[in-house]
Amino acid sequence: MSALTVAVVGGGITGLSAAWELSSKLPSGSRMVMVESEPRLGGKLRSIELGGRLVDVGPDAFLARRPEAHELCEEVGLGPELVHPSADRAYVWSRGALRPLPRGLALGVPTRLGPLARSGICSASGLGRAALDLLGPSPSGRRRLARDDASVGSIVRRRLGEEIHERLADPLVGGIHAGRADDLSAAAVFPQLLLADERPGSLMRALRSAPQDAERARPVFTTVRGGLARLAQRIGELVQQRGVEVRLGTTVYRLEHHAAGDGAAPGAPEWSLATSAGGIAADGVVIAVPAPAASEILGALDPSFSGLLGGIPYASVTIVTLRFPREAFGSSGPDLEGTGFLVPATEGRLLSACTWLSSKWRELHRPGDVLLRASAGRYGDERPGEMTDDELVARAVGELSSMLGVRGAPLDAVVTRWPSSFPQYLVGHLGRIEALEQAVARRRGLALAGAALHGIGVPACIGGGRRAAQQVVGALAATEQPAR
Repeated sequence: MSALTVAVVGGGITGLSAAWELSSKLPSGSRMVMVESEPRLGGKLRSIELGGRLVDVGPDAFLARRPEAHELCEEVGLGPELVHPSADRAYVWSRGALRPLPRGLALGVPTRLGPLARSGICSASGLGRAALDLLGPSPSGRRRLARDDASVGSIVRRRLGEEIHERLADPLVGGIHAGRADDLSAAAVFPQLLLADERPGSLMRALRSAPQDAERARPVFTTVRGGLARLAQRIGELVQQRGVEVRLGTTVYRLEHHAAGDGAAPGAPEWSLATSAGGIAADGVVIAVPAPAASEILGALDPSFSGLLGGIPYASVTIVTLRFPREAFGSSGPDLEGTGFLVPATEGRLLSACTWLSSKWRELHRPGDVLLRASAGRYGDERPGEMTDDELVARAVGELSSMLGVRGAPLDAVVTRWPSSFPQYLVGHLGRIEALEQAVARRRGLALAGAALHGIGVPACIGGGRRAAQQVVGALAATEQPAR
């Protein structure tokens, strides 16, 4: 191929991964431009200093069983810096106490009755309702067809009962996505659940035999020593060393296409981006921004893009990072041996989860203090956005006091707001994304990636960014091939 110009819109982990891929795939002499509206790269991979330690205020780990993040860390020289949690036990607040999550969970759905019973999460009646699953087929009578989507919540309620849904599936699946299990598409977030629901007999037994079984992937999570923000920082430095031009604090308003038949000079770039810092002409473009921003950028190009992208709702999440003196927990308080706990939405509390940072990560442990990370905000719950930072801290401390027995005020408190940050994969999500990607594929040199498509986790975003870069390079190479 001859030299090309490719633009990447978005400097989060998706866009950075696309730029990394492009920097090794484009022909010599090519130009790469990354445009980011924020004054920094990394998106939600962000850390702060608290008590002399760097603490993530975005995602603090990635799934170990997915290869994309691990492979990229190795490529950029961070492989030796990968670490795992020093604890693997997690809890849920249920029936007025912290209860250990039972072993053998598959994304919040129990696969064995014994560990569930010993956890104390369910009442006797709730446990009995779940046990009915072991007796035979779905109690609904009429089975759902394999090609149909359904919400995670509807399947769990029908097969295992209300308590399993409210106290396990919804806090865990909903917590990952800052959503509600009753809204989330099983096909998109938990396809193994759909497959298990279609099999005759017990749902728990079907999930137990699936590759999804949580006990088969140990350790479950991995991060970079010093925080995941280091990964974004390292990629940003390396792509710039490879010649990628980074424009921070620059907003892209729209994308336009100029085909040769539309009056463009032969061989001229077909794409142009209108930005707050002037225009950019490009042969190929990767759009790696959240769906609302992508909808605005692509709307003038094709109204169908706006309809498809605009139909993906988002949830807002707020993180309150706290540092307490060790004595604030007292001798009668919990020992905080584990990674943290989930809070079911039915509890009516503001908090949805709490991570025991200084127990979860060995490098954050200090003998004199305790680091906690409280999460608030779910799809449909806008209370955190209506509260001031001081109100959020006071509410978080109050709820933690009632659940953990914390006494006194924190030594430090930092509030980090992530408005409209979690895309919601509602029932029918995969059909929407298929239509969107088909429309994008008809535009040569254009690719779309990001958390709104095929996964919100760091590995999924990395994989999506790299695939988008490959698609652009492949499309541009294919159009040059006949001329040789």
